Amino acid sequence: MEEMEEELKCPVCGSFYREPIILPCSHNLCQACARNILVQTPESESPQSRRASGSGVSDYDYLDLDKMSLYSEADSGYGSYGGFASAPTTPCQKSPNGVRVFPPAMPPPPTHLSPALAPVPRNSCITCPQCHRSLILDDRGLRGFPKNRVLEGVIDRYQQSKAAALKCQLCEKAPKEATVMCEQCDVFYCDPCRLRCHPPRGPLAKHRLVPPAQGRVSRRLSPRKVSTCTDHELENHSMYCVQCKMPVCYQCLEEGKHSSHEVKALGAMWKLHKSQLSQALNGLSDRAKEAKEFLVQLRSMVQQIQENSVEFEACLVAQCDALIDALNRRKAQLLARVNKEHEHKLKVVRDQISHCTVKLRQTTGLMEYCLEVIKENDPSGFLQISDALIRRVHLTEDQWGKGTLTPRMTTDFDLSLDNSPLLQSIHQLDFVQVKASSPVPATPILQLEECCTHNNSATLSWKQPPLSTVAAEGYILELDDGSGGQFREVYVGKETMCTVDGLHFNSTYNARVKAFNKTGVSPYSKTLVLQTSEGCNFETQSASYSQLVDIKKLLAVAWFAFDPGSAHSDIIFSNDNLTVTCSSYDDRVVLGKTGFSKGVHYWELTIDRYDNHPDPAFGVARIDVMKDVMLGKDDKAWAMYVDNNRSWFMHNNSHTNRTEGGITKGATIGVLLDLNRKTLTFFINNEQQGPIAFENVEGLFFPAVSLNRNVQVTLHTGLPVPDFYSSRASIA
Repeated sequence: MEEMEEELKCPVCGSFYREPIILPCSHNLCQACARNILVQTPESESPQSRRASGSGVSDYDYLDLDKMSLYSEADSGYGSYGGFASAPTTPCQKSPNGVRVFPPAMPPPPTHLSPALAPVPRNSCITCPQCHRSLILDDRGLRGFPKNRVLEGVIDRYQQSKAAALKCQLCEKAPKEATVMCEQCDVFYCDPCRLRCHPPRGPLAKHRLVPPAQGRVSRRLSPRKVSTCTDHELENHSMYCVQCKMPVCYQCLEEGKHSSHEVKALGAMWKLHKSQLSQALNGLSDRAKEAKEFLVQLRSMVQQIQENSVEFEACLVAQCDALIDALNRRKAQLLARVNKEHEHKLKVVRDQISHCTVKLRQTTGLMEYCLEVIKENDPSGFLQISDALIRRVHLTEDQWGKGTLTPRMTTDFDLSLDNSPLLQSIHQLDFVQVKASSPVPATPILQLEECCTHNNSATLSWKQPPLSTVAAEGYILELDDGSGGQFREVYVGKETMCTVDGLHFNSTYNARVKAFNKTGVSPYSKTLVLQTSEGCNFETQSASYSQLVDIKKLLAVAWFAFDPGSAHSDIIFSNDNLTVTCSSYDDRVVLGKTGFSKGVHYWELTIDRYDNHPDPAFGVARIDVMKDVMLGKDDKAWAMYVDNNRSWFMHNNSHTNRTEGGITKGATIGVLLDLNRKTLTFFINNEQQGPIAFENVEGLFFPAVSLNRNVQVTLHTGLPVPDFYSSRASIA
């Protein structure tokens, strides 16, 4: 149970959650802590003030640098708000983007409400301290977030199970043992704190003081509050909205935003999600069991390494002592090598033990927490957190994947001392391998009939000679740089076929392959020469411009589709991988199959579906771009993200060039990558959107899109560049 404690503590105060609320990102906060980290945005930037001024901007409008929305699970918050208010007395500060940290310097006016229930200032927003997602609070303030009753119940049971002496809750330093508990205040006091903070006079004289143990029981037996609807506070949850994945009341179904959504019975969905979480836990439990057995194996390896080391050292010393005095200096050098190998093996195994122990502790804590959640009888509270827990369980199980439970080091010291050389060869004395060497594998043969190129990709196939008797453990494929430069490794593995993407268009590459096993590597195969595509569908030049160089004749037009292999798992493909959408409310990234490093390339994307004003992003990215955030959030992508009113350029989470003009269903986004001039330009409906978006772009780039479930786009490739750009480039 102690391993679960990290799951039960607030990330802000570090203590057990008190009155926890659930943020839209599925993370929890104490209600008081949530109020302490609120920030207040400038009045002129709030959606309410924009509506009041008659600008007609929707609730999804941007602040100057950030767009935050409470009404969508999609992450549309860009950037951070400089810091959290650490305490209610923190003076007012302003961050560089003009956001004022709440609360203000002057103390708030007296109120009979508790701090957690006091009114929240207008235009307040909150940033999750765990995922840093920011959102604006509506008129309900913190009351708009559902209470996590399940988490409260788990914390109560956990604290009761520890059976430790109850401590005073008001002692400033080392808490003393509590002597009484006030049932009305719900606070444990020691004798000095009771006399100082709870004197038996005035209104406090009517409070009932009971022994701490009795107070613990009364706390446990107190009825759990029933979870109510956040939109209709007087109504209990009665159904479950399948589309929004949240419990709702009957008023939400009759007159609220869920009226047209698919709903199911609360009890049935409660049982279904409990069953799903239980099934997910079964797989994770097996992984945890394997991890425990693996730790036992690793610990036994430590002992075995120690024993083998002692035995090996004794043998080495015995051999060296039998030699003449001239061997003594060499003996010390050899012992140093053995000790180094010994320490290296121990370090590798101990590092693996430490890593596996931490991961197992986290896994066990999550398992215990999930098992406690399953014991809860609050359907709505359970359903509020079940999806997030199921995802966490599957993710944790995947982290125990293939290779994690395999030792990284053997216990054997594959060395032996050869004491047969003559005295004059003492200084050349060295270790030799214990195991006899086997022959290297034969030279692989490239299968020319299966080798080919397509666009800027090359596929190569090879095999072992038919009469070869030495097995190969793997192969190494090498290509030059397309300009006759040095060879470099592009594939190492057991497969006998490999496709290499992202090559230069209209370039000649040399390829070769070799095999390897434990003994060594084979000679290289014969070198194969490959020619990448020169492109096609070039447009001809008109007679009036016959004396000019037509840029379109210099372009290699490429056809490509989206790549399911490198895309995020939430991306949904159709139409031969030319149309994509997403199953998640969060932004997910998908790349094109073809990479570009030379020439001028243009492609378009049409907006097939556009609901609830999301912010899709279009552009280019490196192959290792982050796939679970909006395109442009990291330094591996260059993008334009756009809503229904305007657009921004973004790279490395830096937003520039806000431009009026957005997208709707049926709109066309054009992306022009000119690697000759090292520029990236965007178009909306055949009109350039803003200035040149990015300059000095060079390297290997893949077409990229990020979108959520509210957007569907279709890719169009093999297109010429826009006419005005071609003419401008020709004249230049």
